[in-house]
Amino acid sequence: MSAPSLGVQVGQIARRSVLRTLRQPAQIVPALAFPLFLLALNTPGLERAVSLPGFPTDSYLTFALAVTFVQGALVAIINSGTDLANDIETGFLNRLALTPLRGVALIGGLLAGTVVLGVIQAIAFLLVGLAAGASFATGLPGALAIALLSLLTVIGFGTLGIVAALRTGSGEAVQGLFPVAFVLLFMSSGSLPRDLIERDWFATVATYNPVSYLIEGVRSLLIDGWDARALALGFGVAVGLVALGLALSSAALRTRLVRT
Repeated sequence: MSAPSLGVQVGQIARRSVLRTLRQPAQIVPALAFPLFLLALNTPGLERAVSLPGFPTDSYLTFALAVTFVQGALVAIINSGTDLANDIETGFLNRLALTPLRGVALIGGLLAGTVVLGVIQAIAFLLVGLAAGASFATGLPGALAIALLSLLTVIGFGTLGIVAALRTGSGEAVQGLFPVAFVLLFMSSGSLPRDLIERDWFATVATYNPVSYLIEGVRSLLIDGWDARALALGFGVAVGLVALGLALSSAALRTRLVRT
């Protein structure tokens, strides 16, 4: 009997990944609630920032909403990595290694649950932002572009979670990455535009921090309109993150399967 086609293999792993994600409220609820909670907490406290000369909008809610999408995407590191680490710890990956399953099918299928959660996040954050009074300078087309950029970011961070799981085989080690991810978010242009950050060292770190450009790509669609430079940087970082994550996860999978 011939091995199932690549499409069938991806479909089987993807179905399992999606069902596992949807059956775990502990993955979905924090991924939605935590970013929205911080949005609700930070917006009133930092509202006065809009009075700074050169601040790009008179609504800090609109400014901060962009952070919510990237913060939600960071959760993908934990969700995708923890699920795979559980498969490693229970021996499920070892059993898969005995089948003709292709590595690309495994990685692509594992990301399916992450993609579904990313779609849910994008829709929820857009609706909450609209209901709360955030402005959308680019209208419906911009909202779709935000969802696409958010989804690419989710996939990129999801692949990094897979890399961590394959390298360590430990759910606890994967979860230990979240503080690192949160530091990257904190040391970005999430709270203030980079040109208004007074501390030179902080502005320098934010400039070299790729998370800044993911945030600014979303923010440009909310505030500035179709800013080609911001969008090119945002989508460029997101696509680069996906490419890097896929390359690293493929290499890590080969190493893991050799061990088994």
